Amino acid sequence: MSQQSPLFRKASAEVIDFHRFFEAWYDAATADHTDFGRCERTFGQAFHMIPPTGRIFDRAETIELIRANRATFQGNFTIEISDIRASYETTDTIVLTYVEAQTRAGKYSRRQASALFTASSSAPNGVEWQHLHETWLQMPET
Repeated sequence: MSQQSPLFRKASAEVIDFHRFFEAWYDAATADHTDFGRCERTFGQAFHMIPPTGRIFDRAETIELIRANRATFQGNFTIEISDIRASYETTDTIVLTYVEAQTRAGKYSRRQASALFTASSSAPNGVEWQHLHETWLQMPET
């Protein structure tokens, strides 16, 4: 498994770009100019997400959750992605792990994420999210 395979590069770019989308969508100053269709195009039809709370969200619930949080911050929401690694890869499927650090209105948190992607020529960056599971590394400061 190569950390520099074409599929690894596509999936890594998708992780970074999609989190840039979140920063723009959640910010009141940039939400009006952010294409929400990008969010809808990136999830596979059977997508599921398990956030650190443990609740399971299907594709429709995930999209609605993201849509509902539009413009909820005032320039005080940031995400940093680090330590992207491939843990499994075939010709059209890859599992990545990465660390996501967020600052939300001054409160800092970190998550370890594991994401399953499949190749898709119609998706942003050429891959669709099929599954995402996040675990707290550091819960939000109170």
